[in-house]
Amino acid sequence: MTNRVIYPGTFDPITHGHSDLIARAARLFDEVIVAIASNPTKKPLFTLEERVAQSQLVVAAYKNVKVIGFSGLLADFARTHQANILLRGLRAVSDFEYEFQLANLNRHLNSELESVFLTPAEQYSFLSSTIVKEVAIHHGDVSGFVAPEIEAALKEKFKN
Repeated sequence: MTNRVIYPGTFDPITHGHSDLIARAARLFDEVIVAIASNPTKKPLFTLEERVAQSQLVVAAYKNVKVIGFSGLLADFARTHQANILLRGLRAVSDFEYEFQLANLNRHLNSELESVFLTPAEQYSFLSSTIVKEVAIHHGDVSGFVAPEIEAALKEKFKN
């Protein structure tokens, strides 16, 4: 059986923390699908198309990783792509309760799905897309948080 894992998120923008989890997932699983949610309720900074393109640049070195944008229920997306595993990142204990609820919900919606949790490397444990955007809005240095292409996109978004 192929272990096809979905790593879902908004990735607005994709950070080194995301990249770290993707790299480790690429070593652990046969196929990794980075599933980028349209998620209009979060009011993303970048369009879905931009987030997909940015993420494709960041993961290009991994032959078993592909990036797909989606809308709708994650459980349905997993079923459509014949994925049996959801990969979720846990930065802190505070993430666990929410992720635990999501894992149970997704298993209820698609009984074939199992959730696997990974923690980011220590140097990324504080990092979130929200924090990166906050630093970028104030023209701070985000080079330690994102790939150069993403840093350039953030600078372009907040120039003035």
